[in-house]
Amino acid sequence: MKSLLVTFALLVGCTVGPQYQRPEIAVPKAFSEGAGRGPSSFEQWWTGFRDPLLDSLVARAVEGNLDLKVSAARIREARAARGIAASARLPQVDASGGYSRSKREISFGEPGSASAHSVFEAGFDASWEIDLFGGVRRDEEAALAQVQAAEEGREDVLVTLVADVARNYLELRGAERQIEILDQTVESQKESLALARARFDSGLGSELDVARAQGLVAATLAQRPSLEVVRQQSVFRIGVLLGRDPEALLAELDAPGALPPAPPDVPRVLPSELLSRRPDLRRSERELAAATARIGVATADLFPRFNLLGSFGRRSDDLGDFDASSQFWSAGFGFRWPILAGGRIRANIRVQEARQEQALLQYEKAILTALEEVENALSAHGRELRRRDSLGASVAANRRALELATDRYASGLEDFLSVLDAQRSVYAAEDQLVQSEKNTAVTLIAIYKALGGGWGS
Repeated sequence: MKSLLVTFALLVGCTVGPQYQRPEIAVPKAFSEGAGRGPSSFEQWWTGFRDPLLDSLVARAVEGNLDLKVSAARIREARAARGIAASARLPQVDASGGYSRSKREISFGEPGSASAHSVFEAGFDASWEIDLFGGVRRDEEAALAQVQAAEEGREDVLVTLVADVARNYLELRGAERQIEILDQTVESQKESLALARARFDSGLGSELDVARAQGLVAATLAQRPSLEVVRQQSVFRIGVLLGRDPEALLAELDAPGALPPAPPDVPRVLPSELLSRRPDLRRSERELAAATARIGVATADLFPRFNLLGSFGRRSDDLGDFDASSQFWSAGFGFRWPILAGGRIRANIRVQEARQEQALLQYEKAILTALEEVENALSAHGRELRRRDSLGASVAANRRALELATDRYASGLEDFLSVLDAQRSVYAAEDQLVQSEKNTAVTLIAIYKALGGGWGS
């Protein structure tokens, strides 16, 4: 008896299936583009742009975004599913009751007589599966990992949401700045047109100069609608990100604003930190843990299931006469052990093992993708900074060239084509500089996103 109890205790502590261990995946010691000199904390990173309206938009997006609400519902679903899995470890009790009426013919060689009676019954049935081999525990372990994966999924949506709001806001301000430069360029070109017309009227210039100046003004104005489209699309997108109608923010964002400068420093992060910083990697790791636990759930089907059974109730011929004599009860012990299942159980184990292998490969792929995203973002940001500096010098040189060309044309020392070329060059350089200033901020946002920066990171 003692040895039987010891064996039973050992079985109760047994859990079939592989024990999950977080895989050790090698990552580089540093990023090839450098680790940055900025802060290592990403909490409220967008506030570094020092734009109160951007701060407000991000806060409202976190409050109203529909993708976040979907993620929250998935978390509630996963938690409820975990409750279902955990309930299997507890006794199950059902209340039951019934009524039946029967009639039996009694005959002893003579015309029979009938005897009819009613039976009323009420009671409780109880069962409790003894989780000897840990199948239920593995199922609960998998359900818990799925809850954690759903929570990390919401964090991943949050990281993307904050980055999308900031990026679209910068796209909006960048388009507004491009429109502003275009309008200034048109005014400058109209002044040149007036100069060309005045020289033509005085007999010092040609009608060709006037026609060329008119064509340049029209060509420049033709670029405005495409910039307006970019601006409107950014406003509409921000509205949807906030969980509102696309046009809901038209009035609020109608007034032009300045393009916020990007924070000067890139955050400091090592590749190994991505595993704990990026919620998509944490989610992938939790999905791997869940897949590993499900192998144990499938393996437990190879072993018998033991149950404690019991019932208690009262049975009477009279609904109003449930006294002690009508009481009944039963208690027992049972097991069920699949002997022949046509290979179904082992096939299911192989299915779960294949899914666990897929989850591991997906985790490894997610890490490689994360490293790639950070490297690309760092590379793009560093090169955009150099491009911005070069474009700044180009704008200064082209503005000086335009001044010289205009002065020489007014003095009759240069033809009007030089003025037109200089105006085209100035506009192109200024437009590219604004785009580069916007891209510098956008690539920095991409760095924060690739590093896992979010609402509370």
